[in-house]
Amino acid sequence: MAELGSAAPRVDAFLLGAPKCGTTWLAEALTQHPGICVSNPKEPNMVASHKGTFPRDDSEPDWGAYSACFEGTGVRIDCSVHALACPVSPARVAKHWPGARFIVCLREPASRTVSHWNMVLDTKEDAAFGADWSDFATAWDDSRLNCDTLYGAAMVRWLDHFERGSFLLIEANRMRHEPGVVLAEVCAHLGIDSFDFDLDAVHNANTAADRRPMTPFGRLFRFAASLLPGFIKGPIVRRLQARGTNVYKLPVLSSAAPEKREISDAQRALLAEQVNADLALLEDSTGFAVEQWMIQS
Repeated sequence: MAELGSAAPRVDAFLLGAPKCGTTWLAEALTQHPGICVSNPKEPNMVASHKGTFPRDDSEPDWGAYSACFEGTGVRIDCSVHALACPVSPARVAKHWPGARFIVCLREPASRTVSHWNMVLDTKEDAAFGADWSDFATAWDDSRLNCDTLYGAAMVRWLDHFERGSFLLIEANRMRHEPGVVLAEVCAHLGIDSFDFDLDAVHNANTAADRRPMTPFGRLFRFAASLLPGFIKGPIVRRLQARGTNVYKLPVLSSAAPEKREISDAQRALLAEQVNADLALLEDSTGFAVEQWMIQS
């Protein structure tokens, strides 16, 4: 283990992708495997300059704080999905972890973009960072949205530093329709024994229905909960998480989730040229089949 703050800790693998690609479900499932140590929090956002949809910081990571994100034994996996699109990450990972393995979750790009856009508007994250994404065309024109959709450009940057065999590319829908097969492929890619995952116990899917605005009473309850000491609050939170329960989503603490926004055919056509060219790049560089994702304009 590296000395606090002085050197990079051991990290064996990275779960990459983009918001709304199923990485939260996959990370939650992998926590069950006794041979895997999933980063805690799920997205440390230490290695990448992309710290989420909006924040950017390319300063050197705090290695001591990063070390503290890995509390168990086994294969250590950093699940900071935004590292896929980050231009700084490939060289930084290659420098510190040249033997790393990568799991990359990809989703049909148009629907991913719309889901990401909805999430940002629901949480008002755009306003918090001085942006206004209420108009879809404006949002798509912002590189902080479209960079996460352009998988081909991102993968080319990673392949400048790592061999293609280091990457397992997973189509997001497969996690819904054949989760056991996907998890077996992940274990094989990581070089660890297969495991009998309890799929019914995987609750954290980060869905739109979970984004219920907090009521005034909910905000008061959250403030009161923040005053509790960690040794009291921690065991309660862990038990609730194990049951897939988020108390802040109870009706008295939150209101109904906003209605999902759709885009028109004309708005979808805005993506076509850029996304289709990027998908061709993805297929050329990785062999990942993209024909079913091409946008017909």
